[in-house]
Amino acid sequence: MARTRNGLLDVLAVQPWPVGLIVGLIGMALIRWGAPAWLSRQEGQIGEALAQSTAFATFGWLFLIGCSIASLVSYLNAGRKRRLLDTRTGLESVSAVGWRNFEELVGEAFRRQGYVVEETGLGGADGGVDLVLRRDGRRVLVQCKQWRRRRVPVNVVREMYGLLQHHRADEVQIATVGGFTRDAERFATGKPIRLIDGQALLAMIRSVQESEPVAARPSGRIEPVLGDMDSTPSEPRCSRCGEGMVQRTNRRDGSAFWGCLAFPRCRGTRTA
Repeated sequence: MARTRNGLLDVLAVQPWPVGLIVGLIGMALIRWGAPAWLSRQEGQIGEALAQSTAFATFGWLFLIGCSIASLVSYLNAGRKRRLLDTRTGLESVSAVGWRNFEELVGEAFRRQGYVVEETGLGGADGGVDLVLRRDGRRVLVQCKQWRRRRVPVNVVREMYGLLQHHRADEVQIATVGGFTRDAERFATGKPIRLIDGQALLAMIRSVQESEPVAARPSGRIEPVLGDMDSTPSEPRCSRCGEGMVQRTNRRDGSAFWGCLAFPRCRGTRTA
């Protein structure tokens, strides 16, 4: 089911935490002093009586308290999302989170790249538009697919391309823990569609992590390692667009090379 926001406090809870405090202070001032001042200028005894009522002060404080609670929720959620991103050590730990946390993880990675991120609530466990990114006047629609053992098929990419045209966005991106079918990759070629597979997603997460993940305490269980996907070396920057790069394999001869994370929008490469 899609997520919904029912009122002002729900909206403030997903905004940067200072927004809630600012709205609360302005609203409290308008209710506490603005409304009585306006009523006192109205003619009639009812207006004068209302202007002298103490109810405005009570409602003003209640409004400020409500906005402060929403601001606190926003602050706590922001800290939780930072920890969620900074404690990912590989694709296994990325795929271990729930689908809702996976969306938040991807959103936090984009937020650290300078995007304004809106968690739309138009997606859900079954797909759709999960995130809207804004930066430099551009709007990007993102769908998050937490599919580890399935490749994203071409029909999903077609649906996102239709949403791009419907919402008149500049680009769509699909992020997945796994990969994409060849038909999906062929369909995305030459279109404003960015396909972020597991390797590219892991490289993006590592490039924006604020610190080294805290090592887990020793236990009897050893987490499996996903070969080269979890041991990607430190990636260079693309000489064409400045984005990060991820190591890929040439399907024809098996040779390794660096490819731009913005592919297919940018086709910058570099010898590994």
